[in-house]
Amino acid sequence: MMSGFRKFILRGNLVDLAVAVVIGTQFSNLVKQFVDSFINPLLAVVGGSPNFDGLVLDVGNAKFRYGAFLTQALSFVISAAVIYFVIVLPVTRLLRLFDRKQAETERDCPECTMKIPLAARRCPECTAVIAPAAQQPQPMR
Repeated sequence: MMSGFRKFILRGNLVDLAVAVVIGTQFSNLVKQFVDSFINPLLAVVGGSPNFDGLVLDVGNAKFRYGAFLTQALSFVISAAVIYFVIVLPVTRLLRLFDRKQAETERDCPECTMKIPLAARRCPECTAVIAPAAQQPQPMR
């Protein structure tokens, strides 16, 4: 029984998941602090502080504090925009640049479609003999 538990705990994907949760939490804290330290003060200079915590709806004896939700929703939208424009967009452009350089040095094997170097004469995956890149017909796009 304990050996099965030990195998479960030491699985590669479980450890990867634990690392991803820890890194994700730290990244979330980093983005939140960036938004709190730089973006919210910028917004406060332009249009006031985005804080709706005082908005409350009274229905009988119940109080619905929808303002706190609005504040968190606005904070989420601002954080998502910051992540997209400061992190996702530049990284996507950088990866696209790397892909262009990779496309210049690799081609697809005509037999198994694995990426192989341009100068390869045999595919390392399917071992098919391949004509040099200059003699190979270009695929239609």
